[in-house]
Amino acid sequence: MITAFRRALDTWYVKAFFVIMVGAFIFWGIGDVVRLVGTSTWVVKVSGQTIEAQAFQAEYQRALSAATQQLPPGQEATPDLKRKVGESAMERIVGEAAMSGILRDMRLVSPDSTVAAYVRGMPVFKDNTGQFSKPLFDAALRNNGLTEQRFLQSVRIDLTQRQLLGAVTAGVLAPQAEAMPVYAAIYEKRAADMVAFLFNRAPAVPPADEATLRRFYDNHPDIYATPEYRRIKAVILSPKSLANEIAITDDDLHAAYERAKITYITPEKRSAQVISVGDEAKAKALQATWQGNADWAAMQEAAKTADAAAVALDDSTQEQFPDSDLAKAVFAAQENAVTGPVKGALGWYLVKVTHVAAGSEKTFDAIKNELKDRVLAEKATDIIYTRANTLDNLLGNGTSLDDLPGDLGLIALAGTLDAEGKTPEGEPAPLPDPAELRTAIIATAFQLRPGDPLRLTEAKTPSGPAYFALTIEEITPPSVKPFDAVKDRVSGDWTFEQQHHAQNEAAAAMLAAIQGGRNFADAATIAGVIPRLTPLVSRGEGVAGMPPELHQMLFGLKKGEPTMVETAEGFIVAIPAEIVVPDPNTDKAGYDKMRTDLSRNIASDYASVFQEAVRLRANRRINQANFDQIVQPQQ
Repeated sequence: MITAFRRALDTWYVKAFFVIMVGAFIFWGIGDVVRLVGTSTWVVKVSGQTIEAQAFQAEYQRALSAATQQLPPGQEATPDLKRKVGESAMERIVGEAAMSGILRDMRLVSPDSTVAAYVRGMPVFKDNTGQFSKPLFDAALRNNGLTEQRFLQSVRIDLTQRQLLGAVTAGVLAPQAEAMPVYAAIYEKRAADMVAFLFNRAPAVPPADEATLRRFYDNHPDIYATPEYRRIKAVILSPKSLANEIAITDDDLHAAYERAKITYITPEKRSAQVISVGDEAKAKALQATWQGNADWAAMQEAAKTADAAAVALDDSTQEQFPDSDLAKAVFAAQENAVTGPVKGALGWYLVKVTHVAAGSEKTFDAIKNELKDRVLAEKATDIIYTRANTLDNLLGNGTSLDDLPGDLGLIALAGTLDAEGKTPEGEPAPLPDPAELRTAIIATAFQLRPGDPLRLTEAKTPSGPAYFALTIEEITPPSVKPFDAVKDRVSGDWTFEQQHHAQNEAAAAMLAAIQGGRNFADAATIAGVIPRLTPLVSRGEGVAGMPPELHQMLFGLKKGEPTMVETAEGFIVAIPAEIVVPDPNTDKAGYDKMRTDLSRNIASDYASVFQEAVRLRANRRINQANFDQIVQPQQ
């Protein structure tokens, strides 16, 4: 029987029957199964690694959640934002996988003990005793949408990557051809001749008649309008709102003080004139000259003759001096006395301390309240996240602010304010500290409309996250105040405008005279103003006597080229009067410091180029269909 059946299977009509049956199954639905054979579930392949859809989706959702928190309340992520977040997450994964691949090829790895020690040493995971806290660790990962395995892997790659990049950038030194122009730009100093056309020194303005004032009032309705006001009702969840539930002892405060003590210490700073020379005999000769009451300018000339370097270092801590032996000498010297010669790594030093800024230390009692806020924020971490989740669920289920339970540790408030956070009486609205929380509440209040659904909003503050939800009860639109109510203010504003116009014309006339060839002093005399010379300033550091508005423009001018700027007090006409080009031969410490900083920046660029090269070498392949399905799924 079986033999006969087998023979029948070999006949052409039986084979045709099975072909028809297979076709029917494919047509009627089994094709769904057949089509799934070979379906790809990966999103990207790079450096021998395959990133599956599930792994990419987790990274994308974490990044999208972080991006969405930055949006205004009630606003959803747009398709364009979702795509940008997806592309960013993809680049992050590709970069990490590419670096992981090259580290694997080079057999570089950070052992588990190193990773564990690094994580345990991270301040964000330490409790108020300074010990690693597993609950804080778990809460931080949970709030950032990370698994422990994913976080530890990222740390491992980061630590190992640092080893590799350290080797890539080792020995990087900015070339002289690049360092010199940068040094010249940073340390160049300028002074200007300037005159001020002050508004309060403008010629007297005759009083305006009522018709003139009314015309001014009509032309400036925005100046005399009341702002839009909004009456809000809100609840706030913050470390301070939970203060009554959290016990803080003196031991807690003293422990916090000891952990952060270094931040409460202001180190002593000293300004010193330093001469560095390679020969001890020359150093002693220079010492004798200096002790003979030679001034600093004379000593700089004497240093050049002796092939020595003379440099003035201003307001520097002991760590900021380029040589530890020099630093010890400076901080052991008496003020205004010549000390040395002192042997150091760069030769022999002569030192004269010109100014001492004593250090200071904030005592425990002086910052006790600040410490209370810090410890409170630390202890409130777990509680506040749990309460925030509960509050978010209640609001999402339609619970009104008035019906929220009283055991969540919330602060309730209601009142009227404008977009600057002021009440109709002109006083700051009584919103809770810190400033970041107040700013977030005000901004949210002027983004919502009456009737918008309640939504929990997070505010980032120095002491940790705070949360609030608010509703708009009433909007009072802006309106123009009656003329009679603001007549005195209109008169003052009109008078100031006339003074502003008069001083603008006077300053412009002087500027035109200088541009026409008249020298600065003569032009000032004709204008009836007194010129003065500003102090020397560098590009990055202003000083008293140099208006910031002029400082911003001064280094873009040629010597003798005039300019005119407006300040809050009036108009300034100025001209560069002195340009001091720095000399690295007399400022070796400053030049070396700048070159070190520049070398560090170049090394960072080298590292970025190397990482990009690794990324390109990895030859990634992206499954665009699966990427699109995750980032922008079809509805």
